[in-house]
Amino acid sequence: MEKFENEVEAANALHEKFESLKKEIRKVIVGQDDVIRLVISSFFCHSHSLLVGVPGLAKTLLINTVASAMNLKFNRIQFTPDLMPSDIIGAETLDKDRNFKFIKGPIFNNIILADEINRTPPKTQAALLESMQEKNVTVAGETYALPDPFFVLATQNPIEQEGTYPLPEAQLDRFMFNITLDYPSYEDELNIVKTSGQELEGVEAVMTSEEILYFQKLVNKVPVTNNVIEFAVKLVHSTRPNTEKAYNITNEYLEWGAGPRASQFLIKGAKCNALLSGKYSPDIEDVKAVAIPVLRHRLVKNFKADAEGMSIEKIIEELIWKVEGKG
Repeated sequence: MEKFENEVEAANALHEKFESLKKEIRKVIVGQDDVIRLVISSFFCHSHSLLVGVPGLAKTLLINTVASAMNLKFNRIQFTPDLMPSDIIGAETLDKDRNFKFIKGPIFNNIILADEINRTPPKTQAALLESMQEKNVTVAGETYALPDPFFVLATQNPIEQEGTYPLPEAQLDRFMFNITLDYPSYEDELNIVKTSGQELEGVEAVMTSEEILYFQKLVNKVPVTNNVIEFAVKLVHSTRPNTEKAYNITNEYLEWGAGPRASQFLIKGAKCNALLSGKYSPDIEDVKAVAIPVLRHRLVKNFKADAEGMSIEKIIEELIWKVEGKG
């Protein structure tokens, strides 16, 4: 890994690496620039993300391509109602000498795509979520460390809810971002169809695991001014109904607001967004850039919001305006 003389030089290098990553990913993926940015941001923030989108939007191809460009091992686990915890983390088996031997499960990779995580029972969900939190697994009293870096990208289908086990709010809170994959634009879909069936250009690895771990530490060191921290914390406080910082829209449409982890993730996400944009310190615009993906899965709407068709995204946008003093 290249040695940097100072943190400014390292920040410039991270910005250049991000541009190289985007160039490689675009060899395979058409559009989805915002999604790619958020996925890469969650990696540099050493955090996990939730991907929400209908089937057929190339979620697996996207994550596989990102893994190739970042030189990381990737595995996809299809979550089904009959999936057991041992199918994810591994299990002990008897070898030919009648000794117990631990066979590692698919979770022992750098990037895990937990496809349709809400289709498996809570017991299996908990096994994955515990691994996300602890960065290791325990089987028969023995603890096994997961690879470093380690990231989980869990997907949910927003349409089909029959036969699913939705993640409780406490478990959703472990994901830094809730990333929505939307349909491609008309022009992007034209390009997708035109290139369909053609041999894709190979994706080159532009990073190493060592560099990723270094840049994760760099993100943590980025200085943040007090006014940016105050904006982030005030925004999170404004989501909590019937509290001192709550606005009328909060009390009217929200059942539950975001916790302190949201404030931490807003600042962490803003730091990374600043570095990826070529800046050395985040401003309020960087907090606003990550506010919706950080907050949308941490707020619970009430019945009135559903009845009036008020989306979580609209509520967050209104709160941002009010915290800025524009509303």
